[in-house]
Amino acid sequence: MTFSDDHESPSLPCAEALVAGTVALMTTWADPSPHGLLDRAAQRALLARKIVSNLFFLEHHPALSDGLRSVMHKAHQRWVAMAQPQASTEEISPNTATAAAEPARATMALH
Repeated sequence: MTFSDDHESPSLPCAEALVAGTVALMTTWADPSPHGLLDRAAQRALLARKIVSNLFFLEHHPALSDGLRSVMHKAHQRWVAMAQPQASTEEISPNTATAAAEPARATMALH
């Protein structure tokens, strides 16, 4: 066994799973859980960041057609703008930042 055998390059996630996960995130963004640990604005902020990440990977995914990658590029651009805090009510407050760290780490593993 060589060094390269032990440290294989990470593979890209399955395109279909990435699309399905992104649609699920978008659905949850549209209707955040009323029983979550975070308020709706904080949930949406975290979800939007993950959606932006997933759309970036889809935009560059080699398994997708040029047309679909173009659609993902346009969606990525729009979500980048949507993910920007619009007002202080949509930003994560210092009180929720600690609670937000664990869910954010968990969702990062989804891509």
